[in-house]
Amino acid sequence: MDPHQFLAKWRHATLKERSAAQEHFVDLCRLLREPTPAEADPQGQWYCFEKGAQKAGGGGGWADVWKRGCFGWEYKSKGKDLQTAFKQLQLYTPALEYPPLLIVCDLERIVVHTAFTGTVPEVHVLPLDALAEPRSRQLLKWAFTEPERLRPGRTRAQVTAEAAGTLAELASALRARGHPSLAVAHFLTQCLFCLFAEDVGLLPAHLFERILEKSRPDNLGARLGELFRTMRDGGEFLLEDIAHFNGGLFAAVDPLPLQDPDLQTLRAAARLDWSAIEPAIFGTLFERGLDPAKRSQLGAHYTDPDTIRRLIDPTITAPLRAEWDAIKPRIAAALAKADAARAPATRRKHQLVAEAHFQTHLERLRQVRVLDPACGSGNFLYLALHTLHDLEHQANLEAEALGLERHLPQVGPGNLRGIELNPYAAELARLTLWIGEIQWMLGHGHGLPMKPVLQPIEAIEERDALLNPDGTEAEWPEAEVIVGNPPFLGDKKMRAELGDEYVTRLRGRYRGRVPGGADLVCYWFEKARAQIEQGQAKRAGLVATNSIRQKRNRPVLERIGETGKIYEAWSDNAWVNEGAAVRVSLVAFCDGTNGMDKKLDGKVVSEIHPDLTPGGEEGADLTTAQPLPENNGCSFFGLCLAGAFDVPGDLARTWLQQPNPHGKPNSEVLRPLRNGNDLLKTSKDRWVIDFALMEESEAALYEAPFQYVVRHIKPIRLKNNRKARADKWWRHGEARPGMRKAMAQAIRYIATVETAKHRLFVWLPVRVAPEHNLIVIPRADDTTFGLLSSRFHGLWATAAGGRLGYGNDPRYNSTRCFQPFPFPEGCTPTDTRPIAPDEAGDWAGVPFVQWDPDQQALVPGRLPYRLPPLRDPDAPIVRHWVAIARAAARLNELREAWLHPPEWVERVPEVVPGYPDRLLPKPGHEADLKKRTLTNLYNQRPAWLATAHRALDEAVAAAYGWPADLEDADLLRRLLALNQARVAG
Repeated sequence: MDPHQFLAKWRHATLKERSAAQEHFVDLCRLLREPTPAEADPQGQWYCFEKGAQKAGGGGGWADVWKRGCFGWEYKSKGKDLQTAFKQLQLYTPALEYPPLLIVCDLERIVVHTAFTGTVPEVHVLPLDALAEPRSRQLLKWAFTEPERLRPGRTRAQVTAEAAGTLAELASALRARGHPSLAVAHFLTQCLFCLFAEDVGLLPAHLFERILEKSRPDNLGARLGELFRTMRDGGEFLLEDIAHFNGGLFAAVDPLPLQDPDLQTLRAAARLDWSAIEPAIFGTLFERGLDPAKRSQLGAHYTDPDTIRRLIDPTITAPLRAEWDAIKPRIAAALAKADAARAPATRRKHQLVAEAHFQTHLERLRQVRVLDPACGSGNFLYLALHTLHDLEHQANLEAEALGLERHLPQVGPGNLRGIELNPYAAELARLTLWIGEIQWMLGHGHGLPMKPVLQPIEAIEERDALLNPDGTEAEWPEAEVIVGNPPFLGDKKMRAELGDEYVTRLRGRYRGRVPGGADLVCYWFEKARAQIEQGQAKRAGLVATNSIRQKRNRPVLERIGETGKIYEAWSDNAWVNEGAAVRVSLVAFCDGTNGMDKKLDGKVVSEIHPDLTPGGEEGADLTTAQPLPENNGCSFFGLCLAGAFDVPGDLARTWLQQPNPHGKPNSEVLRPLRNGNDLLKTSKDRWVIDFALMEESEAALYEAPFQYVVRHIKPIRLKNNRKARADKWWRHGEARPGMRKAMAQAIRYIATVETAKHRLFVWLPVRVAPEHNLIVIPRADDTTFGLLSSRFHGLWATAAGGRLGYGNDPRYNSTRCFQPFPFPEGCTPTDTRPIAPDEAGDWAGVPFVQWDPDQQALVPGRLPYRLPPLRDPDAPIVRHWVAIARAAARLNELREAWLHPPEWVERVPEVVPGYPDRLLPKPGHEADLKKRTLTNLYNQRPAWLATAHRALDEAVAAAYGWPADLEDADLLRRLLALNQARVAG
């Protein structure tokens, strides 16, 4: 059929909807050279007329035409309201599998509504005569075959970010002129709702925009005040009927005076499509604009709704859906009995039973209460609201398919509870829920109650969720489900952010329930656990930084396991907190009776341990590993300076050449300083003044360094609230005497960065000072270096140490990673006494060193441990030591050659003897050397590096007597079993 024939046939057709629909669609298929539904899909499984006839229990056909993944299509007779047809399609989008296009047609027009998730909807109107144009036919052709071509270019997230930025700009200008922040927040929230209301049809079209365009700064306030008061009470405004909005939003009407730039900003905002904003996103972004403390985060990312659903789904969706799935067969059975009954009374009896089951479930949904005890601007509550609506809507559709009558929505903002201390956020939370309710209702073809439009939301409480003003523990309202994203504040930041008095009261009130050094988020976990234990809640799903798995925080998860269970978790998930990308753990827990499968990181497991690792065959619970005596005293944190003891290298070298009154050199108190960046990236040539354990009178004899400390450190230290630091102001914050003693007779030691992407160990000369973010293992032998650098220890350390929220880098903790690690038998790092020459032979080619106290030097070729009387160099334990040491030395040799190639690096002796050479780039190779870092090396992991590590891992595996190719889970289980055996033995 060509366009002329199609237009000639349908231009004058006056058939009713039912008579015309299928014939019109078949002709349209012929026009577009597309197969008809019966030709393409004879069984009607993915493309058919009257979609719904194949649903369980029958049904009267929900869409006139449906094509999976393309469209739902509804016909109306000429002159009928196509908006009604569109609402009908919206009602049934779940049954139609959420098609990306919703198309309605009255024979004179074809209207294509886009419905792609997360995008701003677009509408394409094609009058009948437009089908003569190739462009219009192409658009329809895409609807049949390539609907993605009709995906709008702008996403809802983009529109939302632009809208939030525009109003935040105005908020900043108003605050800069001295208006109180809360007044600014309230006024702009009212404006925001008006912008939204006119774009969704709750206000007359473009009413707010017209007011802005026709007003001046001197009369705008009066006009907006009149509009707001009319919206509060309902009535007439500028000859337009205004609905009664109420809801508390317009209870106080006091528009702020605006200047011309402000008015221009509002006009720009009015030109945006506010119907498409995403409340879950908008609230977060707008809050940053309203709150001066968060202004710098305005352009930052937000947490996407799909991530929040990882907690909404297991706590709300899955349990309530399971209840409906259990009730549905009872409804079907009752209706089957009704169909089989001959007597009308019997039939009615069974129909009433079916209806009672359905009503019971609907009432169950109406009674669900969801609490977010740190609700912020309402992200979690907004998604919880839509989830409850979706569950009720789906139940209605499925009940209708079974033969029952569909009911109007009854769930709503009344199902929600919130607690929020920040008044900006609390204001936005209410607005988020109002807008979210309106969007859901209109988006699913429902009308809105008009008296009032906005139901009051009184359940967002503005208060502290943890403590009452008198210091007693705050109470939470009863709710079936607790969800949310409590504030992330680490132990060290709590006092700075919350104040000493508050933190002291908080820790005192929760003593015995939350560890004293735990992060702030842990208090929400404990209160949620207590609510469940006391029967005030059934399930909870909360966000925490992934450090909740670590030792200082993990007791709150262990307490959850004692009174209930963790049944779903994401151990390591991307998140955005206060504008910064972080890594978090998502934890859902209950009283232990919900019967749901346990899932970790999306996979079913038999158990979830408190460190959020799988149990049973899936993994090992490393939280049960205990420190081993043989590892005690063998790892230390680096120096804690607690002051500006670090100085530039040039200044240190000047001091090194200056004399002192007692004739001793400044080299005794000056050392090159290294931190994590120096080891993994580029060294910054910093030195440290280190008076170690000297008394003040002794330190003062090192004249220039001491005077520097007097000027730059003493004034600050004397104010320190730690008396020991104030009294010993010339010393570092932590003297680390144990580490100094362990390193007294070494020329080198092993170090690793506490938090790093790759778990790497490096050698440092003993004259180099390690800063506090380095973990120091004071051993000089290649064998220990090799054991630590192997996959065996690296895997253990990553699993046991957890990760840091910011950047998600693994953390190395001496208590969890080093002390419990079971080194191979005979290879433990305890005994560091030297071996006399007559006790262990001097075997040529053995690539490790040992301190010789007689020679006061490192001597090659001696075993680094006191061993049982094994004089035979071919003894297994000796062979293992030698193999590991050789592989480790080779790995280090190759790495050093790559990091500091002699062709690019010049070795320059220090200005006085006793220090490692300086490594300076040769001319022309500065840029090349900047790329030669350990982090870049392990990111690239070239073949030679992988081969060297493979050789090392094979040598270590032989020492354990295990296969070298063990799966990670098996390897961790074996290491844990070895730890437990040694603890028991």
